[in-house]
Amino acid sequence: MNDLSIVTLGMILLTASLVAMISRRLQLPYSVGLVAAGVALGFMPGVAELPLSRDLIFTVFLPPLIFQAALAIEWRHFRLNLPVTILLAFPGVAIAAVVVAAGMHVLLGWTWMGAGLFGVLIAATDPVSVIAAFREMKVQPRLALLVESESLLNDGAAAVGFGILAAIAAGAEATPLSIAGSLFWTVAGGTASGAAVAAVLLLIAGRTEDHLVEITLTTIAAYGSFLLAEDLGMSGVLATLTAGLIVGNVGWKGAISANARSHVLAFWEYAAFLANSIVFILIGGHEAHQPLGIFAGTSAVAVILVLVGRILAIYPFCAVLAATSLKVDASYQHILVWGGLRGALALALALALPQTVAERSQIIVVAFAVVAFSIFVQGLTMPWLIRRMGLTAESSGSATRDSSSL
Repeated sequence: MNDLSIVTLGMILLTASLVAMISRRLQLPYSVGLVAAGVALGFMPGVAELPLSRDLIFTVFLPPLIFQAALAIEWRHFRLNLPVTILLAFPGVAIAAVVVAAGMHVLLGWTWMGAGLFGVLIAATDPVSVIAAFREMKVQPRLALLVESESLLNDGAAAVGFGILAAIAAGAEATPLSIAGSLFWTVAGGTASGAAVAAVLLLIAGRTEDHLVEITLTTIAAYGSFLLAEDLGMSGVLATLTAGLIVGNVGWKGAISANARSHVLAFWEYAAFLANSIVFILIGGHEAHQPLGIFAGTSAVAVILVLVGRILAIYPFCAVLAATSLKVDASYQHILVWGGLRGALALALALALPQTVAERSQIIVVAFAVVAFSIFVQGLTMPWLIRRMGLTAESSGSATRDSSSL
């Protein structure tokens, strides 16, 4: 966070606190309020442009958000629904990316390379946006699990596709064998590195009952697993997800002391609030400086293609599961489509595009436009849609449905 001065950080945190108070009083999505506040700050005279980069998002904000979300996931429920989330996160992302890439190439004349990179980076739903939105709305447990776990897993697919295409754009060759090897290394390697880091740190944590030490060790698990995996060319998100699942399901059984558990959970809840607040305000600040009007038509086409790709990634695969015990209710499918929010992850990948990509500047602007639509249109209408379908945890009869679904 070298480009984020203490004064700027203080201003962001004060703004986030005020937005949180106002949003909850008005019953509006917190993330929408934060982005709107960021846009307002971006237009204020005398305020320096807020820094936003791939490294800042990946190395500072993503690890605590993913780790905190994974801590709250029960392995039993996660495992039962894993076939659904894998189906949506990997083949689903591939289909969505192909739809967007083909549309941008055919309709707008983008090169296949530029269209492909944009399709991949925008296909994956963003853990930052999705987790923030669903935490606030208190949706039914299985729905929350499906949406959050898919958003965490599909980053692996997007990262692999983006990495392969970026390497090709830089002049590397790609064969079916190399692509398969890259997929295995990214997914299996990320999972293994996360498990290894978590196991070592839980072993150390089991030798102390000092909650401050145990919080420190979980912090190392979150960031250490992410940075180790990324440094080795693996999926940092999958590594941190694995580490969080292990700490939250194995750690509570003895390695993390009973006295420390409440302290650990409170710390990570605050860390996630802090990361969410800063990243959404930074997104808003950058939205304010994007020449969205220049590519308004292109952005509109991209938004439609992204929605079509999401539809084709959800409904057909859920139809395949309709006759099984993993059946996904139609109302859940609608939320999975409309709740496929985009955010920091798409922008981080867009900002990391190679300079050799012909449409690089257009991709960055259009990615910001899609993210803006996702947050302001989909984000603002999600609470209404969830309440209209009776999918909140407080809805009548939800407990019965959820217990059978999970």
